Amino acid sequence: MSAKSIPAAGFLVCCLALGACRIDPVADQAGTAAAETPAPQFTLGSENSHNRWSSTIPPQLTVPSGAVVEVFTKEASDGQITESTTAEDLPNVNFDLIHALTGPIQVEGASPGDLLAVTLHEIEVQGWGWAGIFPGFGFLPEDFPGPWLRGFPMEPGATEVRFNDDITIPLAPFAGVMGVAPATDSMLVTIPPRTNGGNMDNRHMIAGTTVYFPVQVEGALFSIGDAHAAQGDGEVSGSAIEAPMRVVLEVEVMENTRGMVEPQYETDEYYAVTGFATTIDEAARKATRYMIDYLVAAHGLTREEAYVLCSIAGDLKISETVDVPHMLVSMHMPKSIF
Repeated sequence: MSAKSIPAAGFLVCCLALGACRIDPVADQAGTAAAETPAPQFTLGSENSHNRWSSTIPPQLTVPSGAVVEVFTKEASDGQITESTTAEDLPNVNFDLIHALTGPIQVEGASPGDLLAVTLHEIEVQGWGWAGIFPGFGFLPEDFPGPWLRGFPMEPGATEVRFNDDITIPLAPFAGVMGVAPATDSMLVTIPPRTNGGNMDNRHMIAGTTVYFPVQVEGALFSIGDAHAAQGDGEVSGSAIEAPMRVVLEVEVMENTRGMVEPQYETDEYYAVTGFATTIDEAARKATRYMIDYLVAAHGLTREEAYVLCSIAGDLKISETVDVPHMLVSMHMPKSIF
């Protein structure tokens, strides 16, 4: 029996009996990561990649709901930027090749109207990374017309990196791009975030996070890539520390009982929603409305109570400002207040 067919109460009992727990986000009752990473049952290498969103891209792996998959990803430029690349080479980078995404992974039983819950168990740096400025790209392109590039040597499993002689950056790796296939046979570019997820560049989606994607096509067709070793909220220059990664994730099909239309995510500490739009203002409004909807459905608040709770306990975060034409804003709500 799949998780999507178990009533909420029965699902909780089943989880407790098994010694692990993944609860419907509607109920908001569960932790999002096991104490120990489960052993991968499948592996998908970075050679199984694409860089568009479409329902017509064939799956590279088919797994059942509940599968644990080890995935390897390339850095964002798909090998165009290497340790020998200089800043002068950046204008020659072909943006049509940006974002080599590993996948798609077809999940058995996933259908439009479901959610695909993706729990990120491990995210590990696999080697050298880079950060830079591309002319005409970023939040302040008029202020920085020239290219700039810095490489960062990193051993697998590194926890920090030297920015310069005086600055050390702690690493908090995450996947900049994650998503399910959209319900279109068009080949959509990966640069902006969309309802299917995409280039969310949300630095809070680290190991221990479960991300919920509204399924748009049969099998969900999940892909992941554009891994970042470190990034600030906003990604204002247009890049993070871009690096290849090893990711251990778990996929599970769930019922979309709240009618979620854009990705949402949670950890043991908070529940979060995302909203994309062409302006920060509108993205922030969408995120706030989604959080109000969540609080009403999951916690029984009135809309007025939920609105005020967003004001006194919710945190709006500018996730990214540069992935034109869309910007992404998230709102976090701490679980400790409930």
